[in-house]
Amino acid sequence: MSTTALESAAARRAQAGWRDRLQDWLPRIVLAPSFAIILLFVYGFILWTVYLSFTKSKMMPVYKLAGFDSYERLFAQPSWYMALGNIAIFGILYVGICIALGLLLAILLDQKIRGEGVLRPIYLYPMAVSFIVTGTAWKWFLNPGTGLEKTMQDWGWTSFHFDWLVNTDMAIYTIVIAGVWQAAGFCMAMFLAGLRGIDGEIMKAAQIDGASTYATYRRIVIPALRPVFLSAFIVLTHMAIKSYDLVIALTGGGPGNSTELPSTFMYSYTFTRNQMGVGASSAVIMLMTVAAIIVPYLYSELKEPVR
Repeated sequence: MSTTALESAAARRAQAGWRDRLQDWLPRIVLAPSFAIILLFVYGFILWTVYLSFTKSKMMPVYKLAGFDSYERLFAQPSWYMALGNIAIFGILYVGICIALGLLLAILLDQKIRGEGVLRPIYLYPMAVSFIVTGTAWKWFLNPGTGLEKTMQDWGWTSFHFDWLVNTDMAIYTIVIAGVWQAAGFCMAMFLAGLRGIDGEIMKAAQIDGASTYATYRRIVIPALRPVFLSAFIVLTHMAIKSYDLVIALTGGGPGNSTELPSTFMYSYTFTRNQMGVGASSAVIMLMTVAAIIVPYLYSELKEPVR
């Protein structure tokens, strides 16, 4: 082989190697700006918030460490305990009802009923609406002076009363109602996908063996949906903990502070009451709660099976 042919072959190999390296690096180059922005504005500000929670920052950040002073002041606030109690009520009811209602709707749609193609988007539509819109719409609907109560009384049912929105003992449940309305369809979609993924032959075999429909779902279908239950629980719990827009639009945290949640508490103390250290410490508590739920889930999903 001549020297020219050898040089040409070497040049082609070098060019091919350069193209391969470019193809390997091109996705990294494209994603690098987004990765840098996320690293700075998400994880960077998380670390900044954690740092501020150990300071005595008020209206402006103070970078001198003060130990656990902000956490001590946080847990000395009665409104913080009110927020914790409300998030417990809201979270339990919101997650529980969404999962139960979503599973029921999914089972009904899985029966191949007529009009499934119409019902499925109707159930999913609320999830496409922002929390602000949801809260505002339900505020109009539940307002005793303009909404459901007034409408029913105008129709002649004068004894009808539904004043939960302005009742300090019941206002938290209006947030549950609005939240369930928005997220139940999302759970339905998750469970419906899980149901459609179950082998139909197993169901037929159970029916041939004489198992009732209830027994089939209890012993076969529900256990097979365990990963879907876990995913729905993680997503809904995360949404419940960080709920802010819905509360502000629906009740504004009131009446009084009867619907105060940790998210609204954090915003209030950080930007309204000029207690940035206390607000940052409440945000860290919320972060730790979310991490305590999500990290074990991610570990169980990502760990390699033992061989």
